[in-house]
Amino acid sequence: MEGIYWPSVFFLLFGGIACAFAVAVLFSKNIVRMAFYLVISLAATAGLFFLAGADFVGAMQLMIYVGGTLVLLVFGVMLTSQERFVEMKSDAGDWVIGIFAGGALLVVLIWAAFSIPAWQGMDAAEANAVAVKKTVTPIAMGLLGFRVDAPDRSGYFFPFEIVSVHLLVVLVGAAYLARAKRKTTSANLATGD
Repeated sequence: MEGIYWPSVFFLLFGGIACAFAVAVLFSKNIVRMAFYLVISLAATAGLFFLAGADFVGAMQLMIYVGGTLVLLVFGVMLTSQERFVEMKSDAGDWVIGIFAGGALLVVLIWAAFSIPAWQGMDAAEANAVAVKKTVTPIAMGLLGFRVDAPDRSGYFFPFEIVSVHLLVVLVGAAYLARAKRKTTSANLATGD
């Protein structure tokens, strides 16, 4: 096992899990299962952040998206839905729009990645010669409410406000998804279908 480069193995593992469960989110019709698959995909993405050395971003990914948003989405669907498992059906037009939008974003990202010379990579000798500077600490402290210019003063209002608005939007979206199914079922009962 001396020739194995473990960061590459973990990168392929986390990347494969994230991609596989993201595709499972696309093809699943059950909202609760979609949310579970999304939890796994986002947790694997957090693993990629940790592997890249972005510990703060990985922790925020786990706390906000995995810990907050998806749990709130699942509870919102479970509490507002009358059926045990809510299913969602997508029209063919929605698939076409989604594939077009996703493909356009993919083309832009690939074009951007290959058009910037600094992103095209370097050889191993150049990579080992680069001095690593920890520059994320002031940004992370600022996002947490600590003032870098005045460490004795801190304010937590802004981060909590952003997270609370984000979670409110997720709860409203979950209620909307659950109500859309209930309205179609009521309309079908009224027409006799």
